[in-house]
Amino acid sequence: MSQVIGNTALAYARVWHVVDARQRVMGRLATNIATTLMGKHKPIYDPAADCGDYVVVINAQDVLVSGKKAEQKLYRHHTHHPGGLKEINFNDLQAKDATEPLRKAVSGMLPKNRLRQVRLDRLKIFAGAEHPYDANIIKQYGVKQE
Repeated sequence: MSQVIGNTALAYARVWHVVDARQRVMGRLATNIATTLMGKHKPIYDPAADCGDYVVVINAQDVLVSGKKAEQKLYRHHTHHPGGLKEINFNDLQAKDATEPLRKAVSGMLPKNRLRQVRLDRLKIFAGAEHPYDANIIKQYGVKQE
């Protein structure tokens, strides 16, 4: 006997959200994006099920960080060779790729499990205001309408 009531395909349907990152603090923005990618805003949320939505972030080059994080925050990775610890600060990483600091912030706020990369694949970040997903967008947050 099934415990399913109603149209579950409609409940699991993925919605496209667009978020304008201009003049928004990166950490607070990343928590909201991670919540949407996980699907915690839906009443059918299950930690083991992938029920999150798509998120398109525009104007990622204009994201803010509080305090002295722009100069002091370090991103580290290791090359797997002896003495291969590499460091880059926020300003240099943003100059190199404007989308990467926000992607790393959202990645750090997602659960470390098999669904993490699948959820990150639904995150589309663009440095400017132009993106190819205009036809898909259903919900908009902080985006100016012309």
